[in-house]
Amino acid sequence: MLEGNQKEVGPLHGFNNLTKSLSFNMYDICYTETKEEREAYLEYIDGQYNAERLTNILQNVARIIGAHILNVAKQDFVPQGASVTMLVSEEEDAGDAPPEAFEESPGPIPGSVVTQLDKSHITVHTYPEFHPDEGISTFRADIDVSTCGEISPLKALNYLIQSFETDVMTIDYRVRGFTRKINGHKLFIDHEINSIQNYIPDEVKELFQMIDVNVYQENIFHTKCKRKKFDLDDYLFHRNSEQLSEEEKAVISDKLKMEMDEIFYGKNINGN
Repeated sequence: MLEGNQKEVGPLHGFNNLTKSLSFNMYDICYTETKEEREAYLEYIDGQYNAERLTNILQNVARIIGAHILNVAKQDFVPQGASVTMLVSEEEDAGDAPPEAFEESPGPIPGSVVTQLDKSHITVHTYPEFHPDEGISTFRADIDVSTCGEISPLKALNYLIQSFETDVMTIDYRVRGFTRKINGHKLFIDHEINSIQNYIPDEVKELFQMIDVNVYQENIFHTKCKRKKFDLDDYLFHRNSEQLSEEEKAVISDKLKMEMDEIFYGKNINGN
């Protein structure tokens, strides 16, 4: 049982220094049969998710959670991939967090939410890669939002989902440390939560198969998502299914579905 939601916490002894961390991992999967297709896909991904665009995404995340950006470090890598690290602090004019900051519901895309943060950071790293033999290319992006203060970074989750084309998502949320009431009583979490899924819009949840693994007594919450609908044309790069025989379509579909299943379940299938 939680101590109650934030509105019932009451006056605190000093600053709310609970650390709340959101890790959002997304995967985009594509079939690239030839070396030329693979190189074109990686070039497309590097252009679509370069350091400049990733910086814009993180700036919007900071805006959603009410953070003041202190410093940005960004880098495009060779041959591919990019990273952005952003240090943020509490907004100087932030007042008490609004009631919606504590609702277990999807957050905005992006808007103006003023809340209290301090000693916080937001990072993103991208990892384009490919299977050596099977023609499968995979793009992964890892986003971490870590905040100290009242609001949960889960309010940025809705926007992050909308910002990436994703076939599989792995989402982790955890609360660490404690803050104290004025009588010295410790609070190890300051808001109600029973599932990350409650921060994902219903229309998005309908698109994904979802699994929760939650450890409530440790304030650890984990959700995995895999897209339900499979349309082969969505996964072919620079070609369409009409160019393929029925046998080719079946083989390629099996390879793509296995890739998604292995990522979703976190293990190799058929011992490969």
